[in-house]
Amino acid sequence: VALPAGAFLQATAAGEATLARLVAAHCEGARTVADLFCGVGPFALRLAERVRVTAADHDADAVASLQRAAATVQGLKPIAAQQRDLFRRPFAPIELKGFDAVVFDPPRQGAQAQARALAASAVPMVVAVSCNPTTFARDARILVDGGYRLVRLTPVDQFLYSAHVELVALLERTDDGQG
Repeated sequence: VALPAGAFLQATAAGEATLARLVAAHCEGARTVADLFCGVGPFALRLAERVRVTAADHDADAVASLQRAAATVQGLKPIAAQQRDLFRRPFAPIELKGFDAVVFDPPRQGAQAQARALAASAVPMVVAVSCNPTTFARDARILVDGGYRLVRLTPVDQFLYSAHVELVALLERTDDGQG
């Protein structure tokens, strides 16, 4: 991926690889995945080795980098990448219909609006990646109240000697998808 100026990357290569491995493992068995807050595509590109991916992020330059990378890598399943402000215009439940899984990795403020839309959807599984335990807890509560069950939560410590931690969580739908 050719990185645009100011692109966000994980702090360490080992941390990014660990997050990607966890996300891919949680999406095992899915055929279609939405990668929301995708950035330059560290999850989307890896997932597209096996599944069709729809990716969205507010950063137009990051999405353009993802699109260029997807066009140059052979053997990937299709990646439909789009620039979209998921804070103001989250993917609605009708748009989420047909996805087997949703990955979302928002910035520190979390993804409250997108979590509400997911809670109202019928998506069978959600994989949440977060760098902020407080906003993750808020967003996870929305999902749990909407009919999801927190199945697994894995902390990833890529900042040795600090209290900062990344996390990856798997949530699965427990009801008929109607919240």
